Amino acid sequence: MIYKVSYVIVGGGHPGAVINQNHAPEIGKLVKLGHEMYRIVEVAELLPPMGNFAYLHVSCKPIEAAEGQVEGANSAGEG
Repeated sequence: MIYKVSYVIVGGGHPGAVINQNHAPEIGKLVKLGHEMYRIVEVAELLPPMGNFAYLHVSCKPIEAAEGQVEGANSAGEG
């Protein structure tokens, strides 16, 4: 399954991104967009899956450097 994911940053500060991924984003996980890390706070299906594609909307919030480790973070936005 290919996930077409629209990332939106709550409160602005980053333009967000639309990224193709091989895995579904999960609430609470970290994602890297550009050079910044964000925590996923919402995942919503935009459209029902069609063929081998799923269309998702993800809302993220910036994380503080002291909040925790980036281990297990998604590498969305890199490439």
